[in-house]
Amino acid sequence: MATSPLGIIMNGVSGRMGYRQHLVRSILAIREQGGVELADGSRVQVEPLLVGRSESKLAEIAARHGLEHWTTDLDAALADPRWSIYADFLVTSARVPAITKAIAARKAIYTEKPTAETAADAFEIARLAQAAGIKNGVVHDKLYLPGLRKLKRVIDSGFFGRILSVRGEFGYWVFEGDWQEAQRPSWNYRAEDGGGIVVDMFPHWNYVLENLFGRVESVYAEAVTHIPERVDERGAAYPATADDAAYGIFDLAGGIRAQINSSWAVRVHRDELVEFQVDGTEGSAVAGLFGCRVQHRTGTPKPTWNPDLRDDRPYRDQWFEVPDNDVYENGFKVQWEQFIRHVVEDAPHPYDFFAGARGVALAEAGLRSSREGRRITLADLASGEQAETSLQSAPVGVSA
Repeated sequence: MATSPLGIIMNGVSGRMGYRQHLVRSILAIREQGGVELADGSRVQVEPLLVGRSESKLAEIAARHGLEHWTTDLDAALADPRWSIYADFLVTSARVPAITKAIAARKAIYTEKPTAETAADAFEIARLAQAAGIKNGVVHDKLYLPGLRKLKRVIDSGFFGRILSVRGEFGYWVFEGDWQEAQRPSWNYRAEDGGGIVVDMFPHWNYVLENLFGRVESVYAEAVTHIPERVDERGAAYPATADDAAYGIFDLAGGIRAQINSSWAVRVHRDELVEFQVDGTEGSAVAGLFGCRVQHRTGTPKPTWNPDLRDDRPYRDQWFEVPDNDVYENGFKVQWEQFIRHVVEDAPHPYDFFAGARGVALAEAGLRSSREGRRITLADLASGEQAETSLQSAPVGVSA
């Protein structure tokens, strides 16, 4: 079948995520495989236009990968009919103005999250895109992890019976930057620059919980700054004004309770950097990035609490690994292919701007819960009518 080109404006490709996951591992990988196959057997090839602020960086990336098109003029790119999709990998503070321009230019839009700094702005661009009738999508990469795809298969099989609870542990130790270089950029720890683990991770937890278990109905969270001072990329010490850990309890539709700890100040003592344990009346599962283990009620041991005797039973050995039974490609690439099919042939793509806005709203609610020390109900989460609070919150309290 013939291959037709699809022009994609890629704004922010000099950043870590824009370059590594979206350009190299997604769009260039799609080009190398000959494009995206459509339902009728034809293929659509992709042609990227690299956009950014630095001519030298863009020229170097283009030369490195043999790409022809790059520019620092976003307005000109949006005005050019050769480019059908606008993709945004900018810092959050720059996202709404750029997306608003892309909506006005009637481009299909695909963006990283958070989609905005406030829920009000996130729901506003969702409504603008809806009114303009343009296709739009937000990255939901965690849903495409092999471990969570296996967990979804287990859920869909009815294995759990009635799901009771979800417990998640995410995080690792991010070095302070003094005696060892930090693994994350310093802006992540400055609230005034859009940093903070609630802003970063709660939008992820929203779509994971929403798509696997049920909509979030309320949240109680405590956001803290465990490491009050860090050292930046130039070797200068700076105050950490953003939260580096968050402890959240989420009430989900259907009565499921979820508890997720997120931290950049925790040392890993688990099999993977993120793990979710799901407990149901008929069975349980533990899923991570790649693996998923299950234990059915018929194979559940019967522990007895006795602190006077050492318990040597191999509890971990009494779980069974869910087999791969599939080929799991890079999740960013898989979702890009799904969105391209959505644009070209109107294939389903449920992860739109409204889904992204619900994630921003949950982050706002989590920060508000932490400030006010109470549970926040999210009855208006889908409509965006809840309190409008910036994700650039005041500095959170420092905890030991």
